[in-house]
Amino acid sequence: MKKLTLFTIALLFLSNHLFAQNAHFVSTGVIEYEKTVNMYALFKKDINKDNESYMQPAFEQYKKNEPQFKKLKSTLSFADNKMLFTPIEDEGGTGSFWGDDAMVKQNNTTFTDLVAGNFITQKSVFESSFLVKDTTRKIHWKITDETREIAGYTCRRANAIVLDSVYVVAFYTDEIAVSGGPESFTGLPGMILGVALPHENITWFATKVTEATVEPKALTAPKKGKPVNSKQLLETLHIAMKDWGTYANASLKAFSL
Repeated sequence: MKKLTLFTIALLFLSNHLFAQNAHFVSTGVIEYEKTVNMYALFKKDINKDNESYMQPAFEQYKKNEPQFKKLKSTLSFADNKMLFTPIEDEGGTGSFWGDDAMVKQNNTTFTDLVAGNFITQKSVFESSFLVKDTTRKIHWKITDETREIAGYTCRRANAIVLDSVYVVAFYTDEIAVSGGPESFTGLPGMILGVALPHENITWFATKVTEATVEPKALTAPKKGKPVNSKQLLETLHIAMKDWGTYANASLKAFSL
């Protein structure tokens, strides 16, 4: 029995060793993401007892003319633990003023150096452009046992809170050996292929992963915009929106993500 047990252990060790030798891990390539925004849910949140007399009819008219979900494209190029997240310009629009909501748009072009632990983001804020340079956000993820397949990869779920109150659900794969993800979401033991902000009614999910050599020139940090760090940007936004009342909260959140 003892010999049989030792043989079983040796066999398991050999199997794991062979698996490790044959496992293929991606370290350079391009990921295509699709951001989905539930427009009906965002619109409905702004209806209250003070404005429902005109906002509710506007909402009903919106539902007749516009789709519930707005979809936006972006890419993430990565190599040598450097990443460049680039939104693809939306040519369709929403056909209404609601398309100008900060949560609906893609405001950021972001270069991240995971080894140095910093990022540079060109951020569009209404008619202005800022160049935000700072250290990467420290996200305290809680990894779970739940899994799902995204773009052909088995991904594990992790949960976190960012900006003090924004609940984040992320799905990452350790088959892509880069601790990155879309927008500012990083810090898991593999690439994040899916992100959901359930209370903000927004998701980012990879639709395609292409393993390819990415040249250094394709990972050039953005250079345009007024130079600030994250704290300075937030202070500027607070001043600009000081008379907006509660309507400022959603925009502040969107521009801080």
